[in-house]
Amino acid sequence: MKYFQYILLFITLTSSLSFQAQTREELEAKRQAIQQEIDEINSIIKTTESKGKSALTEYEDLQKRIKATERLIQVNNQEANLLTREINANANKIDRLRNELEQLKADYEQMIQKSYKSKSSKSRIMFLFSSESFFQAYKRIQYMKQFAQYRKKQGEEVMIQTKTLQELNTTLFDQRRDQEKILAENRKTKSNLVSDKNNLEQLLVSINKQKEKYAQELKQKQQEVSRIDREIDRLIREAIAKENKKVGSDSKATFKLTPEAQALAKDFAQNKGKLPWPVKSGEVSMRFGERPHPIVKTIKIMSNGVRIDTEKNGKARAIFEGEVSQVSKIPGANVVVMIRHGDYLSVYNNLQKVFVKSGDKVARGEEVGEVGINSSSGKTTLIFQLFKNTNKLNPEQWIYKL
Repeated sequence: MKYFQYILLFITLTSSLSFQAQTREELEAKRQAIQQEIDEINSIIKTTESKGKSALTEYEDLQKRIKATERLIQVNNQEANLLTREINANANKIDRLRNELEQLKADYEQMIQKSYKSKSSKSRIMFLFSSESFFQAYKRIQYMKQFAQYRKKQGEEVMIQTKTLQELNTTLFDQRRDQEKILAENRKTKSNLVSDKNNLEQLLVSINKQKEKYAQELKQKQQEVSRIDREIDRLIREAIAKENKKVGSDSKATFKLTPEAQALAKDFAQNKGKLPWPVKSGEVSMRFGERPHPIVKTIKIMSNGVRIDTEKNGKARAIFEGEVSQVSKIPGANVVVMIRHGDYLSVYNNLQKVFVKSGDKVARGEEVGEVGINSSSGKTTLIFQLFKNTNKLNPEQWIYKL
C-alpha cells in the first residue's frame, strides 16, 4: 500500500512541476511576443517622427503602445506571481529537507559512535564465539553484514540529501534573481506607461480644440480610400472578364473555373485561418469593415481590407500559390498586384517596387514587391485585401493570428 502511495505522490509532484514549468514557458513566450510588438510600434513611431505626421496618427500610435504595454505589465505580474509560488514551495522544501538532514546526521552519528565502541576485531570475534549454536553464529554474521550495509546506506543518504539541499538552494537563488529582474522591468514599464498616458491626454486636448479640422481631414481621406476601392473593384471585374473570355464566357462577376482552378480554389479555402501574413513582420493599423473613428466619433471609416504597417523597405509576400492576374498603377495608391487562386484573389496595394508581372506563377511566401510609404501617415503600409470573385472577404478570418 505504501509503495502505491509513493508512486501516486511522485506522479502528483511531477505533474505539478511540469504544469508550472509549462505555464512559466508560455508566459515567457507571451512576454517576448508583446515586447516584439512594442519594439515594432516604437520603430514605426521613430521612422515617422521627422515626417510631420498628424496628431490623429500620433494619437493612434500612442494608443497602440499603451494597450501593448498594459498587456506586458499583466504578463509580467503573472510571471512574478508564479515565481513567488515556486519560491515559497521551494523554501518549504528546503526547511523540510534541513530537518530531515539534521535527523539523518544525528542517527548516523549515533551509529558511528556505537560502531566505534565495538569496532575491534576482538570484540567481534567474542560476539561470534559467545554464540550458543552454529545457527546463532551464522545469524550474528548476517547481522554484522546488514549493519555494515545499513551504515553505508545511511552515509549515502546523508550525501544525497545534502546534494538535493544544495541544488534547491541554487534553484531558489535563481528564482529570486529572475523575480527581481521581472519586477525591475515592470517598474520601468509602468513608468513608461504613465508617461505615454500623460502624452495621450495632452494630444486629446489638442485634437478636441480642432475637431472640425480633423473631421474634414478624415472625410477627405475616406473619399480617397473609396476612390481607390472602386478602382480595385473595376480591375477585378476586368480580370474576371479577361479570364472568362479565354473559355468563351461573358461573365464579369464570377470566374469560370477549369478543373485545375477548382482544385486550387478548394485548397485555398481549406487553408482558411492558416494562411501566412503578407509581410514578414508588422502591426495592423486598420481592420476590416466599417466603424466610428476612435477619436472623432462622428466620422465613420470603412476598410475593404486591412492595413499593415511594416518595416522600411518591407516586402509583400504571396499568401498562397497562384497566378499574377493584374499589375496596375493606381493614382494615389502606388502599384497594386492581384494574385488569382482559383476564384479567390489576394490584393497587395501600395507597392513602390514590383518583382512580378501579369501571368507569372508565384509560390506561397514569394516576394511580389516592396511596400511603399503611406503619404498621410509617413509609414510603410501594405493595404491587403481578399476577394472571392467580386465578394469582399475579411482577411482576419483567413490569415493566421492577424
